Amino acid sequence: MIKVENLHKHFGGFRAVEGASLEIAEGSITGLIGPNGAGKSTLFNVIAGVLKPTSGRVTMQGEDITGLPPHELFHRGVLRTFQIAHEFSSMTVRENLMMVPGEQRGETLWNAWFQRKQIRDDERALLKKADEVLEFLTIDHLRDEKAGNLSGGQKKLLELGRTMMVDAKVVFLDEVGAGVNRTLLNTIGDAIIRLNKERGYTFCLIEHDMDFIGKMCDPVIVMAEGKVLAEGSHDEIQNNEQVIEAYLGTGLKNKTPVPEAQP
Repeated sequence: MIKVENLHKHFGGFRAVEGASLEIAEGSITGLIGPNGAGKSTLFNVIAGVLKPTSGRVTMQGEDITGLPPHELFHRGVLRTFQIAHEFSSMTVRENLMMVPGEQRGETLWNAWFQRKQIRDDERALLKKADEVLEFLTIDHLRDEKAGNLSGGQKKLLELGRTMMVDAKVVFLDEVGAGVNRTLLNTIGDAIIRLNKERGYTFCLIEHDMDFIGKMCDPVIVMAEGKVLAEGSHDEIQNNEQVIEAYLGTGLKNKTPVPEAQP
């Protein structure tokens, strides 16, 4: 679905992404892992149009989307969440969801005067959809709570809910588990799996929690120093010598065995 070819992103002399190539298959939940500074979030930002690449190419279903701005990608169904949630803190949870769909009729003064009935109909439909999303995510009891009062995990659920308010095709989730307790992380994981299986969402997620990655993702792609280091199943990645070296600084083959204790 998404194909990245020889992608580079440089900031002056710093090469954040250096020739990365990968594919995100339609209908998959792909994991993207790697040590801090590997270039994972920068790669997400380039794919999602937040940053323009220095060079390289990104295609979606064969169509070149390299460098398209986020609002154009949004209308094509490409959405990206961030490690730190971006909510409208003074608005309610439900209102945050209702803000998502673009080009709403009530946004223009002309329509506000002359299409009041249609605007009311649109708002009722949005309200119904928002409530359905909140129920799906099991946070419908928070619909009238100010979004700024939510916990970190609840804000991550709200961000996931935003992707459900539009026709999302592929969603990039950046460290969905950061600052989230285990119970809420399981809730988020279950919602992602349901969206994948029941609604056909394609996901690519950055995460450091390998248990979560093992439960959710196939395949898993590993980045290091701006490049793709390895790709495979969770078990294959855990036993990959290059991956172990990238994370720990030394491979298993180079480790000195600990002598057995003498009786």
